[in-house]
Amino acid sequence: MFDPKPILAQLPNLPGVYRMKSGTGDVIYVGKARDLKKRVSSYFTKQHVSPRTTHMVSQIEAIETTITRSESEALLLENNLIKSLAPRYNVLFRDDKSYPYIMVTGHQFPQIRFYRGTHTKGNRFFGPFPSAWAVRDTINHLQKVFKLRTCDDTVYAHRSRPCLLHQIGRCTAPCVSKITAEAYARDVENAGLFLQGKENEVVEQLNRKMEAAAAELNFEAAAIYRDQVRTLQRILTKQFVESASERDVDVVAALELSGTWCVNLVMIRGGRHLGDKSLFPANTQHADLEAIISAFIDQHYSDQTPPPRLITDGDFDTEDWDAFLSAAAGRQVKVITRPQGESKVWMAMAMKNAQFALDRQLLDRATQDKKLWMMREALGLDNINRVECFDISHTMGEATVASCVVFDQGKMQSSEYRRYNITGITPGDDYAAMRDALTRRYSKLVEIAEVDHEIDGPIDGAANSAVNGAVSSPDEGGEHKVAKVNIPRPDLVLIDGGKGQLSVAEEVMSELGLVDIQLIGVAKGEDRKAGLETLIFGTTRRELNLPNDNPGFHLIQQIRDEAHRFAITGHRARRAKKRNTSRLEDISGIGPKRRKALLAQFGGLQGVQSASADDLAKVDGISRDLAETIYNQLH
Repeated sequence: MFDPKPILAQLPNLPGVYRMKSGTGDVIYVGKARDLKKRVSSYFTKQHVSPRTTHMVSQIEAIETTITRSESEALLLENNLIKSLAPRYNVLFRDDKSYPYIMVTGHQFPQIRFYRGTHTKGNRFFGPFPSAWAVRDTINHLQKVFKLRTCDDTVYAHRSRPCLLHQIGRCTAPCVSKITAEAYARDVENAGLFLQGKENEVVEQLNRKMEAAAAELNFEAAAIYRDQVRTLQRILTKQFVESASERDVDVVAALELSGTWCVNLVMIRGGRHLGDKSLFPANTQHADLEAIISAFIDQHYSDQTPPPRLITDGDFDTEDWDAFLSAAAGRQVKVITRPQGESKVWMAMAMKNAQFALDRQLLDRATQDKKLWMMREALGLDNINRVECFDISHTMGEATVASCVVFDQGKMQSSEYRRYNITGITPGDDYAAMRDALTRRYSKLVEIAEVDHEIDGPIDGAANSAVNGAVSSPDEGGEHKVAKVNIPRPDLVLIDGGKGQLSVAEEVMSELGLVDIQLIGVAKGEDRKAGLETLIFGTTRRELNLPNDNPGFHLIQQIRDEAHRFAITGHRARRAKKRNTSRLEDISGIGPKRRKALLAQFGGLQGVQSASADDLAKVDGISRDLAETIYNQLH
């Protein structure tokens, strides 16, 4: 029986992170605390309302703690540990993509653009926005009103005439001096005010300028200001929701249906509704509303600056949340529960969004479950749960890429997708490419299984089992250290191709000793028309043509199409990278010095490609003949 008293007695009254471990040494829960001694002691000194917490405490056999310098540092460390360890009693929000922002660059004539990633000095950032669509829609509005440039600096620096955006009234063409730096700076300032939710202030400024221009009989300028005001007013009237006061608020609503939780985040900036985002957390068995909201706040705001107000609904003690969020933001942040008035309206909207997202999620899940059941029935394979599919993509043998996509737990698991860059084969040899990808994918499974056999005995090879094995690597003394891993084993492997590709797959699986994994080739039909595919079973070579309206067949097509999409996007990226980095190097007479001079003169390869032979010949070290050679090679 675990006795926590010796550990509790040594804990300090300082901020930090604690990790609860089971008897097997696995971390089962990660938490943060303003006061480690008080927080950890509370697990063993009071009756827990939640059965989930009671069950978790009963499995604790060890506690580890890390002291941090501040509450905000504890919040960040907790989130990093949850992401890396995925403890089974932590509610997990898997949202791999960072939230998008609008960036206004620090250029003399700033560019306005969509941006994800770390904020860099010298640029201004507005957001975050809940979706890429919200960012692009806002940029579209800004182009209509303020006509800021969206082109990259390399393109901007080498324009000799206005682009199409100027011709359709979406850019003032600073690249060719169609607007002064002072006038452009005013447009940038007004765009910033618009993004901060101060639209009325912008309208008032534009009205004053319009009246002043009209008084000076400068009717052309007055008309420009008039059109800006009208466009801005049309945009404002299209805002389907608008706050009576200018505030930055996040609204967090959580709803449960049939064992599935949904958290809907509504972002309001400057009183304007920017959109919402619905998230579906994992590890939610027996979780209550407070656990869901707490997990969202901890994980979302570990890398997002919280607004001054956060609205949620429930009977919660918000003291810890207020303290951690304020520390993370560097200013006062208040969490409001049981909202009233305008806040209650926002919460009602968020709850409706959550309800709609939940209904759609459960419907999609039911549809996928039906497809999976029908696929099992059509193939005569009862125990299919995890499906992996492979495809090959290249252009005349160039930049060959193999893809592997995964269907598991009733949906596509994009975080488990893998691409393999294929080298060392005859260009265009799809069989060799397939052999390489399958060998690289499944040899790891065999290596893990062999190490696990040596350590723990035979492995259960049942379908859809996860092989709990180990990775063995020699240390400096030649001995092997063992680290636990979890390698999923597929029940079915789909090969996009006919009998040739399927034969290669059979050879690889036989060499690796994985003959119990079912292989099926998906051969394209007559004239490569969708719906006419033939399924070819490994070993027996039995062929099966399913009806077009069979839901199980639709699932196979969905998985195969996803493998094709993932392969071709990887191939295109690899091909573009290869061409962009090597085309100058491939031109006879272009060495490192001349290549550097060309790239510096034209701001990059794109500028070199758009330059004429006359422009190229002006670069030091580039003769007229060489300039024409470069031009012809790049076009």
